[in-house]
Amino acid sequence: MEITPEGIAEFQKGTLPDELGIEPLEVTDELARGRMVVESRHLHPFGFLHGGGWVTLADTVAAWATLRHLPEGTGFSTVELKTNVFAGARVGDELVATARPLHIGRRTQVWEVRTTREDRLMAVFTCTQMALSD
Repeated sequence: MEITPEGIAEFQKGTLPDELGIEPLEVTDELARGRMVVESRHLHPFGFLHGGGWVTLADTVAAWATLRHLPEGTGFSTVELKTNVFAGARVGDELVATARPLHIGRRTQVWEVRTTREDRLMAVFTCTQMALSD
């Protein structure tokens, strides 16, 4: 797989990120950026984006970033995550998540993902990824 927005979009077809409409915008060694437009299928019963939607968006973008730093033939898994949501998102809101590394080691990577709506910080997510080999 080519680790570009186009390559990732093709690679994730039919998976949860694809089904939720999470789109890759940019993937470099320094960051990854993706977007999701909130739809009714993403909401909890009170009409705001479900916590699982926040986490899936952020974890997906962190995963794209992680791919750029894995040795050949290595996979990975999220082993720890934390999310703080600062404001509710509703149908029609365009959320943009940007992942930046806090640590890139041989066996672990730690990523911070900031999710915004226009210029407003909506959520911050931090995760640890563990490299896995066959």
